[in-house]
Amino acid sequence: MRETLEAIHQMRSDGVISAYAIGGAVGATFYIEPMATMDIDVFVSFHGASDNLLIDLSPLYGWAEAHGFETRGEYIVLGGWPVQFLMPSDALDEEALVQAVETEVGGVPARVMTAEHLVAIALRVGRAKDYARILQFIEADVLDAAALEDIFARHGLANKWAAFGKRFLER
Repeated sequence: MRETLEAIHQMRSDGVISAYAIGGAVGATFYIEPMATMDIDVFVSFHGASDNLLIDLSPLYGWAEAHGFETRGEYIVLGGWPVQFLMPSDALDEEALVQAVETEVGGVPARVMTAEHLVAIALRVGRAKDYARILQFIEADVLDAAALEDIFARHGLANKWAAFGKRFLER
């Protein structure tokens, strides 16, 4: 993971991306027991990107090629990890990117989405593996309930959370 993070930091230094945050299953491993995953989801923003423009990812792939990194479809292989670079798709993703927390992996800084944002995104996506991950977060007791409820309220997920609670938490 160290090499992967070093490459992402180099992308930032080279101006290819302006900000990033690790999300998905790998992001969750900073809070809960690891789950099997094939890739790393890295949410990114680009300098000067506007909500009204299509984002051209060719600078990302061009940077990878110029630095000798392999590309596989939508992935760039950095330090042995297939990395999928994702643009925030809505206000929740954007907030998760902006409010990511700094941590460290092998002496290299890493920006990771908060546990609460990871849970909210998993709830929004709603696949079986997302629900399983939410239950892991709850069992690990790593969530700030007030912050989580606030995120759900602001991003229109309160009803979906109530339905999740009824189905899985016997509320």
